[in-house]
Formats: sequence, structure tokens, C-alpha cells
Amino acid sequence: MEKKTELITNNDGSIFHLNLLPGDISNKIIIVGDPGRVEMLGSLMEEVRLRKENREFRTVTGTFENTEITVISSGIGTDNIDILVNELDALVNIDLNTGISREDPVSLTLIRLGTSGGLRSDIPAGSCVLAETAIGFDGLLHFYEGYDWILDTGLADYLADYLEWPDTLSYPYAVNADKELVELFSKENFTKGITISAPGFYAPQGRRLRLETFDNEINSKLAEFTYMGRTISNYEMESSAIYGLSALLGHKALTICLVIGNRVTGEFVQDYKPLMSDLALKVFRQI
Repeated sequence: MEKKTELITNNDGSIFHLNLLPGDISNKIIIVGDPGRVEMLGSLMEEVRLRKENREFRTVTGTFENTEITVISSGIGTDNIDILVNELDALVNIDLNTGISREDPVSLTLIRLGTSGGLRSDIPAGSCVLAETAIGFDGLLHFYEGYDWILDTGLADYLADYLEWPDTLSYPYAVNADKELVELFSKENFTKGITISAPGFYAPQGRRLRLETFDNEINSKLAEFTYMGRTISNYEMESSAIYGLSALLGHKALTICLVIGNRVTGEFVQDYKPLMSDLALKVFRQI
């Protein structure tokens, strides 16, 4: 890696956007969207050894029941995930001074704890969804080579045909969560389903304020969609990129989302912080 514009570091040697050094992170990482949620999860730890932040990327590394865990915020969207996952990988698998990759890559465990909107009436606000598969409407993975082997092309093609997907939008891609992590959390009372990672909050998730969407019926179509007995459970904005990049780089990834609003019933949980804290404790104890 000869060009300094490929792997950028700060004056202190830290990675450019995250402002972290290799020793700052654990191999077990919780990803949250909201920077404010980092301190909330950090308060659950018995000891915190590091706090750093830059832009929307806030990091806490500490210990919970003798296990070191890093909690880091991504901000919103798959574009931020592109930065986050690549730079986390660089911290453990690339010498930041020479740009040389490790011959024996380190595998990180990345678990996203997020909020989402439920797409089915049987997934009430306040419930938790484990995303067995993430379908990206965002197009990020199409910029990388060699991803065909990680995709569930049958699912993506079936959904694209079902929705009569327009050629003007990026073609959907489907990536499965890490099987070991799915199994690890199978004992919890989580709803398992397919999550849609949207490239925006309003029209990409079927919301209309002053502008119309390209398909005003998309949410009802997604709610009724079935594929080999599987259904779509919720919307969020990051998991497709987390799953895709993690699979390509050799990391384990899983998303568990708290449903704070149901798009079908209109039910909404205003104060969801206690529920998020309970979810975080379940994950901390299993990770």
C-alpha cells in the first residue's frame, strides 16, 4: 500500500476517522448508531480503560464480568459503516506504519445493537429482532469485488421480482449473519427475521412528508413478503454493510434491533432507553 491517501492516519498514529490506535479496541465490539448510547452502555461496565471520540465515532473500551468489550458509535447509514468496519479491520490487520497486512488476519466479533421500525403487525414495539439476513437497498457492496460467494442471490432476486424493482435503483443484495452468533443468541426470546437496510429514513423507508415515494405501497408489500417460509421483520440503515464487509474481511457479524415503532400499527415506544439497557446486558453476558 504505497499511496498515503489509501490508509490515512493522524499525527499521533491513530486511524483517520475513528481516531483510534490498535491497542484501543477489544476483539469484541458492540456497534451502536447514536453516540449518546455509547456512554449508556459504558455505564454498564465495571471498569472503563479508554474513552475517545471524533465526529460521530465515540468509543468506550472496558470490562464487563472479566470480558473486555469495546462499544463504538457508527452514526447513521451504510456510508458510515463503510468507514467504521474498514478502519476497525485496519486496526487489527494492517500495520499502520508500513501499510502491510497481517499474514494471519484477526477476526473481530461485531454486534450491532440498534433501533428499528417493525414491518409486521405481529412484531410489536418493544420487541427485539435478530436479523438472520440483511437485505441492502443501499448499493454499498457493489463497489467491492469478490462478494458473490457471500450473497443469498435467490432471496435478493425473488424480492426484486416481487417488488418490480426499478433499474434506476441499486439492485438489492442479501447477506446472512454469522451462523455462530445466531446460534449463540438463539436461546434469547428474540424474533428472527430478515431486515431491510435502507439508504435513508424518509422515502427509502416509505415515509411521506412533502415528497412522494417511488412506491407508496412498498411497506405493505414488504410486510406480506414470504420466501421459503421466511418473512421481513423490520427496517434499519446499517446491517447490510456490516454483514457484507464483515464476511469479506473475515469477521463475525450480527445485528439485534429493538423495535421502537411499528410501521403497521403506529405503536411507538417513547422512552426506550431502559429496554435498550436490558438488551445490552443480555448481549454483554453472551458475547
